[in-house]
Amino acid sequence: MAKRSAPEVNAGSMADIAFLLLIFFLVTTTIETDSGISRKLPQWQPEDVEPPIIKQRNIFTVEVNSNNQLLVEEEEMELSELQEAAVEFLDNGAGTGDEACSFCQGAKDPASSVNPQKAIISLMNNRGTEYGTYIAVQNELVAAYNQLRDREAQRTYGMTFVQMEKNYNDPSFNGDKEALKEKIDVIQDMIPQKLSEAEPKS
Repeated sequence: MAKRSAPEVNAGSMADIAFLLLIFFLVTTTIETDSGISRKLPQWQPEDVEPPIIKQRNIFTVEVNSNNQLLVEEEEMELSELQEAAVEFLDNGAGTGDEACSFCQGAKDPASSVNPQKAIISLMNNRGTEYGTYIAVQNELVAAYNQLRDREAQRTYGMTFVQMEKNYNDPSFNGDKEALKEKIDVIQDMIPQKLSEAEPKS
C-alpha cells in the first residue's frame, strides 16, 4: 500500500502578506522625538585668547533658589514679571557713539544695557530648583527676545519673527527660503539671544 505524502502548504502568499504588513507598519509608525531647549553653543576659543571685557551694566542677572523663588538684579520678582523686566533691559538702548541703538525704544537708563547686541542675560539655578520652574524661567526669557524680534521683524518686513521662522521650517512653504533666511539672520543680528547659564549652586 502506497504511503500518502503530507499535503504541502503554499507559503508564497503568506510571504506576500508578511511583506505587505511590514510595509504598512513602516509607513504608519511614528517615532517620538525628544524636543529640547534651542541653544547655540559658542565657538571654541583657544586658551591663550583673553575673554572680552563685559560691563556690569550689560549683564541682567536672574537667580532661582531651591524654593523656586526669583532674584532678579538682586531684587525679588514674580515669574509673571520676568519677561517685561527682561524686555526693558534688552531694549534700554543707553549706548552712544558706536554702541548706539537706532531701534531701541527703552528708557535709556545709564545704569542699564547700552544695546541688545551687548546685553547678556545671566541665569543661575540652584540644584534644588524644580524642573518645571527652570523651564518656565527659560520660556519667559526666550519670550522676551521673541517679543523684541517680533516687533522689529514686523516693522522691517511686515511679518513677525516667529512667523518667519515657522515658514522657513515648513517643508510645504513655497516662498523664497533663501531670502527668508537672510531676513531671519538680520533680525537675529539686531537682537542676538545671549542667554548665559552658570553652574548651578548647591
